[in-house]
Amino acid sequence: MYAIVRTGGKQYQVAAGDTLRVEKLQGQVGDTVELSDVLLVADGENIRVGSPAVEGAKVVAKIVDQGKAKKVLVFKKKRRQGYRVLRGHRQLFTALSIEEIM
Repeated sequence: MYAIVRTGGKQYQVAAGDTLRVEKLQGQVGDTVELSDVLLVADGENIRVGSPAVEGAKVVAKIVDQGKAKKVLVFKKKRRQGYRVLRGHRQLFTALSIEEIM
């Protein structure tokens, strides 16, 4: 059994027992989160597709980690102008462990 969920402007295919990183969600490590924006639920031959979301479907996940991703460097330069800018960015993330698909 698997589901397609939407969170943080992205879509993820999840199954029970999976661990995935999503955009930062509110909560502490160990808290339970319900993802109610489920776009598709597949259970063997039975497939339910929502328009846009499946009614009554939800995915229950547990927060495993709150952290920052590796640094991404952004470098800008204009030739012959003496203009150089180096910036770094670390995106916040939440690691989820999928417990149940309902």
